[in-house]
Amino acid sequence: MDSLPPAPSDARWTLDAPPWLGRTSTPRARVIIDNDFSGDPDDLYQLVHHLLSPSVEIRLVVASHLAPNDPFDDAPDTAANAEAVVRGVFSRMGLESTGIIVRGASAALPGPGRPADSVAARAIIAEAMREDADTPLYYAAGGGLTDLATALLLEPRIATRLTLIWIGGPEHADLAFPPPAAMPIEYNLLIDVEAGRVVMGPLGPTIWQVPRDVYRQCLVSDVELRARVRATGALGAYLYDEVQLVHDRAISERRGPAETYALGDSPLVLLTALQSLFEADPSSSRYSLRPTPELTAEGAYRPVAGARPMRVYTRVDVRLMFEDFYLKLREFSRWQEGQG
Repeated sequence: MDSLPPAPSDARWTLDAPPWLGRTSTPRARVIIDNDFSGDPDDLYQLVHHLLSPSVEIRLVVASHLAPNDPFDDAPDTAANAEAVVRGVFSRMGLESTGIIVRGASAALPGPGRPADSVAARAIIAEAMREDADTPLYYAAGGGLTDLATALLLEPRIATRLTLIWIGGPEHADLAFPPPAAMPIEYNLLIDVEAGRVVMGPLGPTIWQVPRDVYRQCLVSDVELRARVRATGALGAYLYDEVQLVHDRAISERRGPAETYALGDSPLVLLTALQSLFEADPSSSRYSLRPTPELTAEGAYRPVAGARPMRVYTRVDVRLMFEDFYLKLREFSRWQEGQG
């Protein structure tokens, strides 16, 4: 690998000028990241990967809430905890662009058609309604959809100004089977079913969905994480340790051990930052195109003839996705530790 510019003693940087690249990047798309960062640590891998991807401009990082009594974090305000986690990641990376971090609502929508107003929802509206940007806007959501649903309820015009890429929702019956002992309502949808109903409803945005059967494809092995993540600087060690905490808890609860972990939020990076150069699209992944279904209160799909089309991804390019992450992490860590 080519040598990198040496890092300053405190290794500080901003998103508009990643110093290890040695050149100016020109993003081809804007991205709003929305994730429940105090939950499953797969979102930390996705966040770091996105922040290290120069082809997209990260406009907001929305720290969103979990479902009540979530086993990862059962605190009263998981959105506040999520924000603290994001700020901790930025600090570990020496990333000074903290102005993009916004906190979402602390709980789900209070009822049908009723928004849960938040700083994040207002920021989403402001970004979507900009008239001074001509790059496409992707809303990359790896958890619940409360803040996007609220933004849609407050300003319905944003539906035509962004594309939602969502890690969530159950299998589609004609495409895949649910896993053994599947949750009655898929994990991310369970965070706020009513928000999912708003977003998938007739006034929602264009959707690219990565349902449960597909995000479960994103398996990495423990030896892979040890060799490619833990051994890659302080940031890599932190990311690895966060996954190990989950493995250790699973063992204590007699649900482990396992030699794999699903980094299920990583397709958010694959489908936005790793599109083809010509005729831009996530061309190495596969999807089915179908009318956007209605979501029932029980979290199931109800077909709607003639509804706007949505992509339902059936396979994602895990080789490209994970190799890109490992190498970007290595490149960044070498710069951060002054090994260029």
